[in-house]
Amino acid sequence: MKQFVIIGLGNFGHYLAVRLYEKGHEVLAIDKNASRVSEIKDRVSQAVIADATDRRAMEALGLDKMDAGVICIGSVLSDSILATLNMKDLGLERLYAKAISKEHSRILYKIGASEVLFPEKDQATFLAERLHNPNILEYLPFIEGHSIIEISPPEHFIGKSLKELDLINRFGVQVLAIKERGSDSLNLIPTALFVLKDSHVIILLGPDKSLERLQKANSV
Repeated sequence: MKQFVIIGLGNFGHYLAVRLYEKGHEVLAIDKNASRVSEIKDRVSQAVIADATDRRAMEALGLDKMDAGVICIGSVLSDSILATLNMKDLGLERLYAKAISKEHSRILYKIGASEVLFPEKDQATFLAERLHNPNILEYLPFIEGHSIIEISPPEHFIGKSLKELDLINRFGVQVLAIKERGSDSLNLIPTALFVLKDSHVIILLGPDKSLERLQKANSV
């Protein structure tokens, strides 16, 4: 179990805090809006009405003990920047912050954010990928020019082994894992003899161009 502080309880912060709590972690949720705090108080470990730009108010909460903090304030840049600076000064080593522009992102990194998040951009990118190829179930940027995707096996994959499909040589993509749909069962780095079923989900890693080529080939 880890301890997290979530600052800013708009839609993104609210759902993030609740999800972390549901996964068994201790979650401290903070917002200066009393109604937002009231809405979430029974769904997290602790919910506090406080202004994250107020250094003294934050000091009183013992945030340096947290495993990570997430600044979910996006619309008011000055509040986002000051809240991030306060969290860094109070000793949070892992600090994530939501940004609404590249300039905002650059400032957050300069004042100590470990990672900057673009929730709307990421969701839009994922939706674009799903609309482009309905077989895609999940999309995750990996490193520049590479991605990890989850796809349902196309019909002509069913009943064939990974050796027969030979995706690494044909398309330059690597099968990282195969999981059973609706189950936590995961076959990590499956062997070449693994045979695909229609109930499987394939997790692939590769260059974006190679993944695109595979998707185009499978849509024909």
